[in-house]
Amino acid sequence: MESKRTFLLFTVWLLIVVSADLCAQNQRADGYKSLWSKSGSPLAYGYKYSGGMGTYSSQHIPIAIYSPEARKTFFVYSGTARSDISHLQIMVSYFDNKTHKVPKPVIVYDKMGVNDPQDNATISIDGSGFIWVFISGRGRTRPGLIFKSDAPYSIDAFNKILEEEIVFPQPWWMNDSCFLLMHLKVRRGREIFWTSSTDGKTWAPSQKLTEMRGNFQVTNVYGNKLVSVFSYFPEGNLDKRTNLYLVQTEDLGKTWKTIDNKIVETPITDIHSDAIIKDYESEKKLVYIKDLNFDSEGNPAILAIISRDFNPGPSGDPREWMIIHWKNNEWNFNKVCESTNNYDMGSLYITGDEWRIIAPTEPGPQKDGAGGEIALWTSKNDGVTWVKTSMLTSNSTMNNSYVRRPVNARKEFYSFWTDGDPDKLSISHLYFANENCDKIWMLPYDMKKDFEKPKRIK
Repeated sequence: MESKRTFLLFTVWLLIVVSADLCAQNQRADGYKSLWSKSGSPLAYGYKYSGGMGTYSSQHIPIAIYSPEARKTFFVYSGTARSDISHLQIMVSYFDNKTHKVPKPVIVYDKMGVNDPQDNATISIDGSGFIWVFISGRGRTRPGLIFKSDAPYSIDAFNKILEEEIVFPQPWWMNDSCFLLMHLKVRRGREIFWTSSTDGKTWAPSQKLTEMRGNFQVTNVYGNKLVSVFSYFPEGNLDKRTNLYLVQTEDLGKTWKTIDNKIVETPITDIHSDAIIKDYESEKKLVYIKDLNFDSEGNPAILAIISRDFNPGPSGDPREWMIIHWKNNEWNFNKVCESTNNYDMGSLYITGDEWRIIAPTEPGPQKDGAGGEIALWTSKNDGVTWVKTSMLTSNSTMNNSYVRRPVNARKEFYSFWTDGDPDKLSISHLYFANENCDKIWMLPYDMKKDFEKPKRIK
C-alpha cells in the first residue's frame, strides 16, 4: 500500500514538473534576471566561486555570436524568470546592433530546480541562419540537450532536437557545412570527446580525445582549424587541475596534431604527451584556462590564471594572469598582472597588432570572491608587455564576473558580463560594453514593453 502511494505521489510530481516545463518553454521572460549560484560550502575566505553566474564559464563557449546577415548579436545566459533568483532557466535573446534595442528574452528550457551553472548553455548559428542552443547536463543523471529555432535568425520558438550526455558543449559551425561539437562526458572522470553533424539532428558517434581522469578545455576556430587547449586533474581531483596541453584538427577530428604538427594518437593518456605546453604540476601550480584566441598569423594565444591553491584567499597568491603564445616556433610565457580569485574570468581580444584583455583583474567590493572591478589591458608587442589602459567599472556595490567575448564581436556589443555578491545571495544584472570600453549598458532587469533600450550606466 505504501509503495503504491509513493508511486502515485511520484507520478503527480512528475506531471507537475513536465507541465511546468512545457509551460515555461518558449515563453517570454519579463526581463534580464541573471542567475545567482555558489559552489559547495563556504571555505575560510568564502566559496570557491559564487555570485552572478549568467555568463559563466570559460568552458561554455560560444555564448554570444554576431550575425552580419541579421545585424544582431545573439546570446544565451543563465537566468530566472521567477522570484527564486537561484532557479536556473536557459535564456536566449539578442541585441539589435541597428536599433540598439533588446526584446524580452525567451526561456528555451527550465531546469526545474537545478541551480548549478555548470548546466549553462552555449549557442551556434548554422549556414541557413537557424539558432542552435546547446545545454550542458552535468554527467549522466541530467543529460545535455540541443534545441533549434523554428525559423532563421528568430528566437520566437525552439524545438528540442536531441537529448544526450553532453557536458560543457562547445559547438562550432565549420566550413559553412557542419557542426564540430567539443564536449565532455563522465567516464573515468571528465574526459574530452568530439562529434560532428551536417544537420544537427544526426550526429556521428562521440569519440574520445583524452583519457586522463579529468580535463577542462577551451576551444576556438581559425579558418578550418579547431584548437583545443586543456588541463588535467591529477588523481581525478579537479581542485588539483594543472598542466597545459594543445591539440588541433583541420579535418573535423580525423587527425589530431600538436602545435608543431606531430600526429597525436587518441585518446591521449600520457600526461607527458607531445601535446603538453608546460608541466605546471612539477612546479606545484594550478591552471585555470580563461580564453583562447589567435594572432594575425593564426598562432594560438592562451589566457590563463596560474595559481598556488584552489582555496580562495591569500594561500593561492600570487594568482598570475598569463599569456601563453606560440611564436617563432616556441611557447612564450608573459605575465600580465595579478588577481584575487582563481575564478576571475576575462577575455582576450586580438585585432591586428593590438591585443586586449577585458577582465575583473582589480579587487572588487567582495575582495576574495570571484570577480571584481573590470579593467582594460592592452599590448602592442604580441602580448609581451601590458599596460592597464582604463577601468571599465569602479565603485561597484557587487563584484563583476565572467567577462565574455562574442564571436565576431562588433563595436556596439563588444564584451558581456554579469554582477553579483559572491558572499551572499543577491540579485544579478547583465551588462555589455562598447569596443572603446568607455560606455557600459545594463540589460533591463524588468521589462514592461516587448522591446526596450538597455540603460546606459557609464
